[in-house]
Amino acid sequence: MIRAAFTALLSHWRRHPLQLAGLFLGLALATALWSGVQAINAEARQSYDRAAAVLSQDRLDSLAAGNGQNFDQKVFLDLRRAGWLVSPVLEGRWSHRGVPVRILGVDPFTLPSGSLPDAVTGQDRATDFLSAEGLAFAAPQTVDELTPIGAEGLPPLVAAEGMAPGILFVDIGVAQRLLRAEGQITRLLVAPDQPLRQRPLSEVAPTLVRQTPVEQADMGALTGSFHLNLTAFGFLSFAVGLFIVHSAIGLAFEQRRPIFRTLRALGLPLRTLVGLLAAEIMGFALVAGIAGIALGYGIAAGLLPNVAATLRGLYGATVSGGLSLRPEWALAGLGMALAGAGAAAAQSLWRLARMPVLAPAQPRAWTRASARSLGWQTGLAGLLALIALAAALWGEGLVAGFVLLGALLLSAALVLPGALAMALALGERLSKGIIAQWFWADTRQQLPGLSLALMALLLALSANIGVGTMVSSFRLAFTAWLDQRLPSELYVTARTEDEARRLADWLAPRSDALLPIWKIDGTILGRPGEVYGVADHRTYPDHWPMLLGDQTVWQTLARGEGAIVNEQLWRRAGLHLGDPVPLPGGATRPLVGVYADYGNTRGQVILGVADLVALYPDIDRLRYAIRTDPAKVPALRDAIEDAFRLPQDHMISQQEVKTISLMVFERTFAVTAALNVLTMGVAGFAMFMSLLTLSTMRLPQLAPVWALGLTRGRLARLELLRALLLAALTMVLAVPVGLLLAWVLLAVINVEAFGWRLPMHLFPKDWLWLGALALVAAALAAAWPAWRLSRLAPVHLLKVFADER
Repeated sequence: MIRAAFTALLSHWRRHPLQLAGLFLGLALATALWSGVQAINAEARQSYDRAAAVLSQDRLDSLAAGNGQNFDQKVFLDLRRAGWLVSPVLEGRWSHRGVPVRILGVDPFTLPSGSLPDAVTGQDRATDFLSAEGLAFAAPQTVDELTPIGAEGLPPLVAAEGMAPGILFVDIGVAQRLLRAEGQITRLLVAPDQPLRQRPLSEVAPTLVRQTPVEQADMGALTGSFHLNLTAFGFLSFAVGLFIVHSAIGLAFEQRRPIFRTLRALGLPLRTLVGLLAAEIMGFALVAGIAGIALGYGIAAGLLPNVAATLRGLYGATVSGGLSLRPEWALAGLGMALAGAGAAAAQSLWRLARMPVLAPAQPRAWTRASARSLGWQTGLAGLLALIALAAALWGEGLVAGFVLLGALLLSAALVLPGALAMALALGERLSKGIIAQWFWADTRQQLPGLSLALMALLLALSANIGVGTMVSSFRLAFTAWLDQRLPSELYVTARTEDEARRLADWLAPRSDALLPIWKIDGTILGRPGEVYGVADHRTYPDHWPMLLGDQTVWQTLARGEGAIVNEQLWRRAGLHLGDPVPLPGGATRPLVGVYADYGNTRGQVILGVADLVALYPDIDRLRYAIRTDPAKVPALRDAIEDAFRLPQDHMISQQEVKTISLMVFERTFAVTAALNVLTMGVAGFAMFMSLLTLSTMRLPQLAPVWALGLTRGRLARLELLRALLLAALTMVLAVPVGLLLAWVLLAVINVEAFGWRLPMHLFPKDWLWLGALALVAAALAAAWPAWRLSRLAPVHLLKVFADER
């Protein structure tokens, strides 16, 4: 009996292959979008873990200067003589022709046991590594990036599998040469087993502080907000895909109501029927989930390069450009497919379990059940709206922001059918003529069958409006900010301190102003940050994008009596004007201003340049900004190259910096744009499948109208008009929802994730384009069902009056 019943249930899909394809594709697309995002996140986490494990940074203590700067290697010798088992490390950023890498120089003789990466210890090249020329071990993809550009000065590159990308592992002597840090080290690794008798650190090296692995920079925590944003958009795409699945399952249950009645009448227990249907759905979910994982792998492979560029630009994090099929995200994707299919089928199974034996045979039983649930749906939408309001008023942190976002979108989706029903009822009351009244009433009757597809369309349109408004607002603010932050026409970096002094003397009579760009990196309020120094020049008060502070800010900095911080640090630390700002090394300065710093996730402090040099006399003084006539920039670059033989990549013009910054900006949002397009496509497919399935169920409603004189062609045109009308009404409702979403992204999510708040701008022209796209999608979705109706043989319409209904 069970086998025969299962075969009877499956026969529906053989008779409706397009509906099966819709169910399969909907679940596969939903799984693919979710799995693709999780694959990217898993690859990034693996890269962070590999980077953290270099030199056992994830388990060894280290000694570093309290001001965050390099220090003399003589301190290492003093500590070794005092009984400390430590090993020197020099670390810094090095770039050539736009390819940045992290140089990691070590002393292999003193490294704690097990600290060398496995990929390096497995290479039998110790003699070459310690030679004068040296070797540089790197991940294969890093070697592939550096080899074509012929990086001058680098030792021979050796590809080592398993190393974190973006790192060059060299002898410390080679690192000192590459980083122009002769006799300098960044930190000392502390061996876990130390002698029982050794002099206290405070006596031997009082300027050093001991850091545990927990206190060192955690790239995974730093980039967590970015990955949380990516996960949220992946989940939104997954939810939109589930609308297809929910719609396909519900409509399949509607079409199989005679089979349910027959099986129940033949004695099949209700529990067994429900179990067979659940097994059927889980079987489909398993197959579709596997296909979705494969598709998600392809999506992730296509998006990963842009994600890697974003993480490198925003956080300085290097992520492998290759993608691996990892069990954790593959199994999680399969679990999401099964859970999503179960959630999509739960309502239909619950209704079946509660309906009497003969209820499924009644005309449009599922539609009436859907209509009855409209009140519950509206009530749930109200509850979610209250949750969103509570999260907006009293919530704190990124999680509260996403609760607000999710509750807002779900509330809008759930209230959509009720809002459309009210609009259609109004249209019916205002219409004149029998055909017009029938059109409005019939459109309202179709809402239960189309509501899920329309909800998916609303979410897709709202996400496009919200994210598009955020990105466009960000672009306007970022472009204006670049114009303010980059007033100088040329930026130049010397190779040595002596060359920098000669270059400054040479440029002084040949430029309008020479502005130092000197900085130190260090820990500010418990997190990595930067401290810059600025000269006393009109460039800064005329151009700098200040948010807080009066007209005397720059004079105060010049006197060494204050500091200004970027918006990120100000918000994160909850600072107020006049509060002391702790600096690396223990000094403090009162806060006298706050400035906008878009695109930077690190805290930043600005002092007067004289104050900076007084606090940190060993600071690198290699970089300058040059104010001059823009027309003279090409000639000035050539003159500098001739006089100092300075490579072209040590000089960059204002326009080049802006071009690179805007390119990074566009790549940053490429992933979001791709997810938006995919979500919109899934929503359009959901509408197509709903209209296609309903077209075969609507013959009992259309046959009487056809019999009264309306031609099949006119009925087809009305069907097309119905789809366009519903899409247009959905678009009208999507605009306020999308604007609310944009506000949440700009005022809540962005502030919590990155630390800066952007002004919100409106772009009505973009809404018109999006509305046109929605109408095109609805027209394409309705075109085939309408064409089929126009070509339907009259005999099929006549059979309606002969069949039992």
